[in-house]
Amino acid sequence: MLNRQINRGNKSINYTLPSPVGGLNVRDSLDNMAADDAIVLDNYIPYDTKVSLRKGYSCYFKNDEKFLTLVSYNKYNDKRFIGIAAGKAYNLTSKLNVKTYDVEFQENRCQTIQYKDRLFFMNGVDKPKVFYVDENGEDKFVDWEFSNNNLVAEKIISGTVSKQFLWFVEKGAMRVWYASEAGNIAGNLSSIDLSQVARFGGHLMAVCCWTVDGGQGIDDMTVFITSEGEVIIYSGTNPSSATAWELKGTYKISRPIGYNCTFQYQGDIVIITEEGYLPLSKVLPLNQAGSSAVAFSDKIRGLVLERTSQNKNKDGWQGIIYSKGGYCLFNVPLSRGFEQHVLNLTSGAWCRFTNIKSYCWGNFEGRLYFGSDYGVYLFDDGYSDDGNHILGEVQQAFSNLGTAGLKKIQLLNPRTKSSTKYALVIYTNMDFEERKANYAENVGSVGITKWNEAKWSCLDKPIGTKWQTLKGTIRSQWIANSATGFKASIVFKTKTRGNLIEWFDTGVRYEQASGVL
Repeated sequence: MLNRQINRGNKSINYTLPSPVGGLNVRDSLDNMAADDAIVLDNYIPYDTKVSLRKGYSCYFKNDEKFLTLVSYNKYNDKRFIGIAAGKAYNLTSKLNVKTYDVEFQENRCQTIQYKDRLFFMNGVDKPKVFYVDENGEDKFVDWEFSNNNLVAEKIISGTVSKQFLWFVEKGAMRVWYASEAGNIAGNLSSIDLSQVARFGGHLMAVCCWTVDGGQGIDDMTVFITSEGEVIIYSGTNPSSATAWELKGTYKISRPIGYNCTFQYQGDIVIITEEGYLPLSKVLPLNQAGSSAVAFSDKIRGLVLERTSQNKNKDGWQGIIYSKGGYCLFNVPLSRGFEQHVLNLTSGAWCRFTNIKSYCWGNFEGRLYFGSDYGVYLFDDGYSDDGNHILGEVQQAFSNLGTAGLKKIQLLNPRTKSSTKYALVIYTNMDFEERKANYAENVGSVGITKWNEAKWSCLDKPIGTKWQTLKGTIRSQWIANSATGFKASIVFKTKTRGNLIEWFDTGVRYEQASGVL
């Protein structure tokens, strides 16, 4: 009897693909991205070993006004949370006892600076206002008490503190004003005409204090930034003294966006510009002044360039550090609405938040808030967007899954943790295709395909399937998939309210092709 040859087929290969902890990549080509990067990373935050769905937000104070300024006033035993909307200033310190102050604003978007126990509000329209709590614990809102015969106070639009001097930017001018004496919170102002130093014209946009380690100890530089992206740096302790005030240099960077274009982090200055978010220490050669913990936005350069080219003249650009969440958030206005570019301060990985209509952001007592059309909202609170779904979407970089040849993907095993049941759409795009599938949502047990009743990802429109884990455990179970190609990109989509979802990695089982197909 002749032996009959049996073709047992190819042996399946198991491969573990990490979740996209490298973050959003809008810089590299699809063929050259690292496997742990993401082409899309919306509302999932990359951490060291996982990506996690962001938390939602809840209504903190609701009315019919659009809040454009949120700021905290910090004094020992007398902290206040203040918002500006519809020409009024609100005391938001207690959500159960919100009050309005006896003060009026013509412009609601203000830049602020606190020095000693005085909080200055500047907007380029109103005479600058000053808030403080007096010795009797009474809240006070008054006009500022600085003056100079050559200054129109209503043109002051922003300011800072450097070398114990208060500095103020005059709207549309190259002239900067400073308190005539260090430590003054009222009195006479002096000025410096920076047009004598600037080489590219324009007008002054910001003044900042930059902490630099030049090799012989820490020093504070006073930095002026013009509308043309010229950075003018001075050292010294007294701008009124020729011997105690020295020009260190002028440097050219990309043009800044708006009068709220800077914020400080760990002694560095982060600048919102037309080409990205730039820590000053990364772009200036001044003794290579230390390394910043905030990464330059090179990895999302394509996204930032698209947004700045279309929306640089819109209001709402802002950067803010949220220490509790461990990230830096950049608020970005769009043609309709806003999005946020979010940087993990530890790893330097980026993601994007969507569906948050935020005109401004503010920190108070370690919590993060934003102003919107109908009041003020507490962010990073709960697992829904004020009762609405959080839409999470991740598209990982294309990967050859460990082998260069043609392969047929058979099974997927997304390893996740979740607080409750949720519906997940997961499938593979092959060889740079851009196939889309709609969200499924967690609507209880109704309308969701139950376990093992339908295959995953073998249809043109994959079906969302109910998915849950026991608290504190990672769910690991294989799901049917059918896709053929050389490189695969896993698409992971959720539409939830009431869930905390963490995604660690995905097991992929595929069969490698051999011979001619």
